[in-house]
Amino acid sequence: MKLLNKSFKKILLILLLVLVFVTACSQIFNYKINLSSEKIKVSDCRVVQHQWGKTCVPKNPQRLIVIDEDILETVLALGIKPLATGEPNMGSLKKNLLIDQPDEIISVGKQSQLNLEKILQLHPDLIIGFEIDPSIYQLFSKIAPTVSLEYSQSGWKIALQRMGEILQKSEIATQVLDQYEQRVSKLREALGEKLHKITVSVSQFYPEMQNLPEFRTKFSFPGSILKDIGLSFPKAQIQLTTNPKQTFISVNLERVGLLDADILFVALDTNSKSAYRSYYTNPLWQQLHVVQNKQVYTVDAVNWIFGNIFSANAILDDLFKYLINIQN
Repeated sequence: MKLLNKSFKKILLILLLVLVFVTACSQIFNYKINLSSEKIKVSDCRVVQHQWGKTCVPKNPQRLIVIDEDILETVLALGIKPLATGEPNMGSLKKNLLIDQPDEIISVGKQSQLNLEKILQLHPDLIIGFEIDPSIYQLFSKIAPTVSLEYSQSGWKIALQRMGEILQKSEIATQVLDQYEQRVSKLREALGEKLHKITVSVSQFYPEMQNLPEFRTKFSFPGSILKDIGLSFPKAQIQLTTNPKQTFISVNLERVGLLDADILFVALDTNSKSAYRSYYTNPLWQQLHVVQNKQVYTVDAVNWIFGNIFSANAILDDLFKYLINIQN
């Protein structure tokens, strides 16, 4: 009985020590956050209205952290290199984003599991992200001024302009968007009469076989670019997409006819080729007119599914490559 009492006391003592340690660590962490916040308050800043309220944003942030890849794309397009970024939950950062970047941009973990301690250690003077969870926003706000912007796949141009305003780079945002519009106009001219005669479908395949492939709607990121050009979507797809929040619709083999169009772009990454193979070797796939006409083109899902101005220009590159010489 005495032995049991001694063991119980030891366990109780260990639990007490753990509790004291965790409490102390929490207090130290909160102290560091509060100390960091106090330093930011004395800096020169501008009040910015955003998704979760108002934030006083430094006029010339030097230690910017962006917490998702789409924000990363916008700030790089504006000529600003952030100190750190969150990485996509699946896959890696877009390689084209880091071209011409002399130094590596620090990772603060996956977007769904950001490393708060590491973010704190980097002493950011501004944190920006799309659709930041309110509870996470409260934590970030204690570390540095934080801005959360609403996200829309088809609203990528608005997001770029908004970032230009926040970071005082509106002229650059206008310039890169004007260059995009010029490329869109050139593509329209190159297509000529074919522009209004062809339909285009965009499909994505996933590495996991249990995830069905899908077609991207007119409300999606690639859909917004096809609309800018004036290209049409298949009627069957248009009839199924009336909700602006509906950016994709899943397609099993029995419904694979929904992908049929004059041109089909299949967005793949390095791990989804086997899933695509299981479709294109199926007789139902082979019956599609677009397959029989040999107008199916595989493209990089990294650029085609989500993004901003860099990705939009990458899509235009593919459209110039594959659409100009089509026979229709």
